[in-house]
Amino acid sequence: MIIMIAAAAENNALGKNNELVWHLPNDFKRFKSLTTGHHIIMGRKTFESFPKPLPNRVHVVITRQENYKPEGCIVVDSIEKAIAVCPENEDSYIIGGGEIYNLALPFTDIIELTKVHHTFEADTFFPKINKNEWVLVESEENQKDEKHLYDYTYETYIRK
Repeated sequence: MIIMIAAAAENNALGKNNELVWHLPNDFKRFKSLTTGHHIIMGRKTFESFPKPLPNRVHVVITRQENYKPEGCIVVDSIEKAIAVCPENEDSYIIGGGEIYNLALPFTDIIELTKVHHTFEADTFFPKINKNEWVLVESEENQKDEKHLYDYTYETYIRK
């Protein structure tokens, strides 16, 4: 299965200047729990936003830069090639950024979305989920608290 995983605001904002514009520790824990042990597909800018590669995951980086070869990563130049290098019988995760989400949407089976209940100024956005193509099958609301400045909801969509 190809699973898209993201956190997006009410206005579909993902981030600004290659950084998230909120901090939700529980969402980071959920991301780690779901993606650990799997292939994760991302664009170069997303990969470069990490201080170091994420442990216990196979990084597949999409870039048009021919000599881009970060250690320990599989580098490809298209979403089709990224998906092709992932094991067919296992879950693989699309983790961003905005351009990669748009390219990967036609290949995606499941969307794991954390909806952050706020709007933010951003330069990168998550694609609009077409309700004619996707059905919400699970929703878990979470209230803001001392560690989370915003209410947020975990949403799981499957393709119709």
